[in-house]
Amino acid sequence: MESVFLYRVVAEAEPAEDRRALFRKLASEAEAQAAIWVEQMRKTDGGHVPDAYVPDARARIVAALVRRLGPRRMRSVLAAMKVRGMSIYSPLSGTLEGSPNPPAMSSGGQSPPALTRASPHPNGHPMPHSVDEIGRRHRGGIAGGNLRAAVFGASDGLVSNACLILGVAGAAGGQGHAVLVSGVAGLLAGAFSMAAGEYVSVRSQREMFEYQIGAERDELAQYPHEEAAELSLIYQARGLGKEDADRLSAQIVANPRYALDTLAREELGLDPGALGSPVGAAVFSFASFAIGAALPLVPFVVGIGASALVATIAVTSVALFGIGCATSLFSGRGAMRGGLRSLLIGAAAGAVTYGIGRLLGSVV
Repeated sequence: MESVFLYRVVAEAEPAEDRRALFRKLASEAEAQAAIWVEQMRKTDGGHVPDAYVPDARARIVAALVRRLGPRRMRSVLAAMKVRGMSIYSPLSGTLEGSPNPPAMSSGGQSPPALTRASPHPNGHPMPHSVDEIGRRHRGGIAGGNLRAAVFGASDGLVSNACLILGVAGAAGGQGHAVLVSGVAGLLAGAFSMAAGEYVSVRSQREMFEYQIGAERDELAQYPHEEAAELSLIYQARGLGKEDADRLSAQIVANPRYALDTLAREELGLDPGALGSPVGAAVFSFASFAIGAALPLVPFVVGIGASALVATIAVTSVALFGIGCATSLFSGRGAMRGGLRSLLIGAAAGAVTYGIGRLLGSVV
């Protein structure tokens, strides 16, 4: 009944009529599921049925935020509250072809059920012939999560520690010992902070995913027909005809090899394969940040002397340009443009920090 309440709030806040209709229908399906529980209570609990549902404080707070911010911005919170259909707010999810998370291949190598609608899209893009083809043109490639995290983690370490070193150099008049100690402290503090934050973040996300997927597993075993009806409504909202959506949903739910995976993706907007390892994420963040933060320190470590600060600026500039070029792998922009932009932003941050350090060094 909490889901019914939130579905209706989302329907009220949703500006698109087709999505409002989806959430109103999902509310009706949730009421039907509640009726199943009521019937079980009457059979197993001496006929006792709880009083009429009254939203608790958490549900009222979430409802207020949905009305204020809209369901798209609150989709992760709504998914945690067992509100289905949040995957329609993912990028490129306006139609079935844009589904960002299609049902995965089963462990036995079987392909998901075929779609019967294979007509071309009005804009000339062909419709997929199977669920496995959905979004294929948007997946894969070099923009893998680990590589992306490594590039941006190294960028964070490089910029933050270079700015720290420049600020201390400006305040201490370029004294190598003070700069070296500050740089090492900044490297360690930043790397441990990144690792701790990443561990907590991934751990919390994993716990939420596991809880939601576990609840979905229980509901799939409890009332598979109702789950198939909910999935069909989501596919209809993405542009599939009712008959095809019903048939596809029934086939998916009937096959336990990928039914849970599909329901988690389409109803909750969760990716069961993206649970990740908190320890692995922490180690990876620590290493990538530390590598980036170590580069500006190299001239001071090798003891170049009075030219160490100049060498640090040169090393940092080259590294900033290289990282900017690397980010073009993810953005699709030109490498030269990305490199120059990263260099200019880093140079501006370093110049401001050095100027503030000089000011503090002369005043304090």
